Amino acid sequence: MPTIAIGNLALDGGNVLEGVGLAYERSGNPDGPVILICHALTGDQYAVGTDEAPGWWSRLAGPGKAVDTDKFQVICFNVLGGCNGSTGPQSINPNTGTPYRSDFPLLTIRDMVRAEYQALKILGIEKVKTVIGGSLGGMKALEWGALYPDFAETIVPLAVNPAFTSYALAFNHISIQAIEHDPDFQKGNYGGSSDFKGFHLARMAGMISYRSGKLFNDRFGRTANGVNFEVESYLDYQGGKLARRFDANSYLILLKAMNSHDVGERKIASPILSISFTHDLLYPAEGMVTWLQFQPEASWEVIETDFGHDGFLVEFEKWGGLIRKFLQKQHQANAAQ
Repeated sequence: MPTIAIGNLALDGGNVLEGVGLAYERSGNPDGPVILICHALTGDQYAVGTDEAPGWWSRLAGPGKAVDTDKFQVICFNVLGGCNGSTGPQSINPNTGTPYRSDFPLLTIRDMVRAEYQALKILGIEKVKTVIGGSLGGMKALEWGALYPDFAETIVPLAVNPAFTSYALAFNHISIQAIEHDPDFQKGNYGGSSDFKGFHLARMAGMISYRSGKLFNDRFGRTANGVNFEVESYLDYQGGKLARRFDANSYLILLKAMNSHDVGERKIASPILSISFTHDLLYPAEGMVTWLQFQPEASWEVIETDFGHDGFLVEFEKWGGLIRKFLQKQHQANAAQ
């Protein structure tokens, strides 16, 4: 797993993280324009992956696909504060010689973007063709456009709003409370996350918010397996699955960073293609469209889907072509200059 060391990082909250490193995936055409992909809350850096282990966005990014790795070089970082190789709560605090755990400082989305900007500069990259991401990744795409419009030529935020909504804050509050008030949390000094019931519950709350009620009703109905309703078994499974692969302290850090997301009325000079999804409880399309109408150069689409917020992870045939056309248009515009 390649990792890039960026040194010390001053955070919005006033702390300085020492010896920061970001794990990343770098794939595609090494001589092509760079596309930066940003993962969502519990994602990782393996957006493209390999033939043997396809990445989480391998149906969108790959040879001949909408994000064409025959043409573009694709980079994806494990987010700062994460638990897949980048500096986060599981990392060793150089001042104590022990893992940060709950002592890891609070982050903002801007902190994450600044860390990746430094990493890209160290990798010798002076500009990226576009920054694309959904949910937390979409927040980062917006901040890339706001902070570094000369570095990020274009941005493609998916399934996101300019500010985190009160409804989304409410779900995050439930998740945070479920984790922090579980006795097994031990103020962040737990032994492991796998059997941590508060973490299971936090994930269940999230799963309910990611998809529409219609999808849940159509998929599960009132079918039971003899002991539980199938929807109950599904949520139990999803809670345990995440707890086995993710760290609860990282989950908290990232939830709280999402809570702080707000690009306000900032104008973003980089051309924007925004894609929203119907039935997205957390990031309703109307909030994004209203904000985009006041941006200098923005286009948007609203995709009809029963998947709601999770629309950016499925049904690529509905919206992948929009990204392909946007990238082709921007490439042709640059070539004509």
